Amino acid sequence: MDPMMLLQMLLAALVGVVVYTAIGVAPGTDETAVLAPVTLALVVAGIPLPVVLSFFMAAIVAKKLTDSIPVSVAGIPGGVMSAPMVEHAMTLKREGQATLAIRKMASGSVIGTLVAVPISLFLAFLLTPLADVLGQYASQIFFFGAVFLALMSREKVISLVSILVLAALIQALRHFYWGMGVIPEGRVVFISFFLGITIGPMMFNLAQLLVNRERKAMTVAEPKTIQIYKTEEEHRIPNPFRILTRQETTSAAASSVLGSVTFFMSPVGITIFLGEMMSSWVKGTVEKASRALSSMDAVTNAAYIAGILIPLAALGIPMSPMAIGPGNAFFNAPPVLTLEQNAHHLMSFSEIAIASILGTAVALLITYPIAVRYARQICIFVFSRIPHEAFLAMFFALVMLLAYMDAGVMGILGVMVLALVAGLLNRWGVNYGVQFMTLYAAPWLMGLLV
Repeated sequence: MDPMMLLQMLLAALVGVVVYTAIGVAPGTDETAVLAPVTLALVVAGIPLPVVLSFFMAAIVAKKLTDSIPVSVAGIPGGVMSAPMVEHAMTLKREGQATLAIRKMASGSVIGTLVAVPISLFLAFLLTPLADVLGQYASQIFFFGAVFLALMSREKVISLVSILVLAALIQALRHFYWGMGVIPEGRVVFISFFLGITIGPMMFNLAQLLVNRERKAMTVAEPKTIQIYKTEEEHRIPNPFRILTRQETTSAAASSVLGSVTFFMSPVGITIFLGEMMSSWVKGTVEKASRALSSMDAVTNAAYIAGILIPLAALGIPMSPMAIGPGNAFFNAPPVLTLEQNAHHLMSFSEIAIASILGTAVALLITYPIAVRYARQICIFVFSRIPHEAFLAMFFALVMLLAYMDAGVMGILGVMVLALVAGLLNRWGVNYGVQFMTLYAAPWLMGLLV
């Protein structure tokens, strides 16, 4: 590979590490909302795909390493994937072991990353012969994928019903654009609708503030107080294989393998399932919580890495919640990339492997020692100096810009309509995976009914 390209990949990885180390600590920063628009913007801007992939992998690993920090020191999840770990982290805090929770979770992330990258590339190599067959039935696969994820969710009935409702709304908006003459008839609007689903929960929350009754219900008498307990300093360079016991390392590695193999399933669901399973036979409060945390953090990294690498390197279609969410820009970013001609077709296997290994390595070498040694200081700085609203406003503005580029002012209005519906469905328990797969299957599904 060209040395100049390697240098660009390295710089992109460093940028991803710096930015998403801070974002990971900020509470409530959903992975899809904070990463998908940025990745999409980079791809549409014409940045070389290996550079974007290096940035993306570094950002994912850095965010997954640091979103455990607010869980451990403040009891607040840094993102959706860290929410299942709050209970176990609070158990260790009550036992006076907040520092232990940080070290166990961060070390589990390292194990998950080290296991997931080679396993994912190996699985991708095995699945490559199936790419053409799967590509011919992509729409049907997305539909059955939406049904599968709906049946796997807690709110099964509304999730199944939402597939038809959301597909009808998406196709109705497309025909409305054609009828209004906003875009040429036959041109498929995708970016706007993808972004609308992405910011759905955020848009719905903003809309609630405009309703007097809802706004009054959310009003509190005084600002919320967050206690950040002091943790012990770790002066030497941390070693995950020393922080984790042999049993915890084994459980984290086994969970990572299973998380990689089940890349097509909901990362949240598989994280909860494997974390509880691996800790179910452990006795002792501290030992049980430590085993659960290390295993869960390993699974989240593995599920995210496998969820992007396997579809990207082997299949060419986004057949996982990760690929169809945060990593969707690698598969469908019109006019640069489409389902028929995307990063899978434009990058060689070696380019994908090098970019992924470089990005994850940079994140591990930089973020892991910082997360273990300076977790409390980072948390205090982000909570007190970086407004949460600034992050959200930045991503919201980026979404509006990309929607305008897609279909002008009507594109922005379409995003707002779809976002409100998607946000309401999300509030009712319809997860991102169901909604994104419905977006892909909508033309085929409506074609069957009309």
